[in-house]
Amino acid sequence: MTDQIQRFIFDDTNVRGEIVTLESTYAEVLDKQAYPPAVERQLGELLAAAALLTETVKLDGTLSLEVRGQGALSLLMAESNPGGELRAIARLADDADVPAEDASFKQLVGDGQLVITLDPREGNRYQGIVALEAEDLASCLEEYFYRSEQLATRLWLTANGKRSAGLLLQQLPDDASNRDPDAWDRLLSLASTVSAEEMLTLEQRDLLYRLFHEETARVFEPKPLHFGCTCSRERIADALLTLGEAELRDILAEQKAIDTQCHFCHTRYHFSAAEIEAMLDSPDGDSPTLH
Repeated sequence: MTDQIQRFIFDDTNVRGEIVTLESTYAEVLDKQAYPPAVERQLGELLAAAALLTETVKLDGTLSLEVRGQGALSLLMAESNPGGELRAIARLADDADVPAEDASFKQLVGDGQLVITLDPREGNRYQGIVALEAEDLASCLEEYFYRSEQLATRLWLTANGKRSAGLLLQQLPDDASNRDPDAWDRLLSLASTVSAEEMLTLEQRDLLYRLFHEETARVFEPKPLHFGCTCSRERIADALLTLGEAELRDILAEQKAIDTQCHFCHTRYHFSAAEIEAMLDSPDGDSPTLH
């Protein structure tokens, strides 16, 4: 099964959709750190959701989904960009017990919020926040679209520790091209018959045929997806500067240098005392070119 996302539209309606499947990308995320099975599933669903939303909002930049919970699972985060790169991490609370294998999204995160950040290459950064009131991630994202985009949107997300998958249907604003006013309710009813097993085992076109073979749908060429990390020395340096001069000098006094690593890909970065001093002395706090 290839890691890819595929768009489709239904002719003479105002309904569009996307379907995504991930295997090697998902495996690479899980290979970076050991997670309990329940957390692995939620990470898989979040990865699929990030890919779906990036294609849906047509963002030329980075999209991130961040779940901040007050339960055993304190953080879930995934990022995606138009180049098909995906990365994700999870973090358990310091005092958390190992979650039950069948723990649900709501049981894992408890109260908290879902933060959707759109960071375009040009233009202003946008952030939407949704309270974690629903029982699963898909329902929380549907609430975001309802409140922020005013678009009826349904998502189906699933993962099993080896593969993850997602399906999205969205109703666009009505216009003269929509000659089938009943399409949304009918297509929603058909999509709701999908099972997690079908999403994880069937090829995308086979699944779309199973669900919508009586409809007139146009399926576009699939877009490949892969694991990719956007970390760099410059970005890590910028993150270090946010600690403040006093804390950086305290670390240097104790360790003589700063060693850190990217949480997503575990790439290690070493900053000598001279490099840190150059960063602190740089005008306006800009980090110099680092080697």
